[in-house]
Amino acid sequence: MPEEQELRADCANCFALCCVAPAFAASVDFAIDKGAGRPCPNLHADFRCGIHADLRDKGFRGCTVYDCFGAGQKVSQSTFGGRDWRDEPDTARRMFAVFPVMRDLHELLWYLTEALALPAARPLADRLDHKRREIERLTEGGPDDLLKVDVAACRREANTLLSRAGELARAGTPGRDHRGADLMGRDLSGRDLRGANLRGSLLIGANLRNADLADADLTGADLRDADVRGTDLSRSLFLTQAQLDAAKGDARTRLPAARVRPAHWPGAVA
Repeated sequence: MPEEQELRADCANCFALCCVAPAFAASVDFAIDKGAGRPCPNLHADFRCGIHADLRDKGFRGCTVYDCFGAGQKVSQSTFGGRDWRDEPDTARRMFAVFPVMRDLHELLWYLTEALALPAARPLADRLDHKRREIERLTEGGPDDLLKVDVAACRREANTLLSRAGELARAGTPGRDHRGADLMGRDLSGRDLRGANLRGSLLIGANLRNADLADADLTGADLRDADVRGTDLSRSLFLTQAQLDAAKGDARTRLPAARVRPAHWPGAVA
């Protein structure tokens, strides 16, 4: 089974795939347009970002909230055996095509691993573990095998289990159902959101200051620019590091033990 660190980005062992494979358009998140498969102009020959310490100030906020869940190093070192796309350009097209597939599979592995750690989800443990093993086997395939993976089907099957795991975890503190709700810019400050189902909800720019989100399911919730200053997220379910990086918190925001306080938050330790 994948160790937790294997589902975290290890940029030192990746050929900067996230800086090359995806396309992005000039917006509030990116200062420029970049086509898929084209290296970002800030990428150096050693695969390091030339403006890594100043990404937000330079208009590349989108880069700071991206998480490959360890897919970058897996594709670079395992799937392609450490073959550099710059030294072996013939591998580039397939490597860039495989990367988003691996990233999606690793994201599912991360969620399934989180679900298995929930005491309330023990009745589903065997099924969750079986699905996790199944997806892990897919990640071990070669480039051609990975390109044939039906990622949408994998996601549907995993999400059925993950949704049920969330229901079991929230059963002790049942809250409101806000699945897929448009809560952009809403004032939810100080609200008791314990046990709320916020899967896939839009919380962009929402005011969640001093709210209590214990046992709230945040799977896929969009927390870009959400104000979580003083918010209790310590027991929130399925809260990713990328969601925290996209939000606006401070030293009073309570986080799960396994998450890191974003460096750009006021009061964060550099």
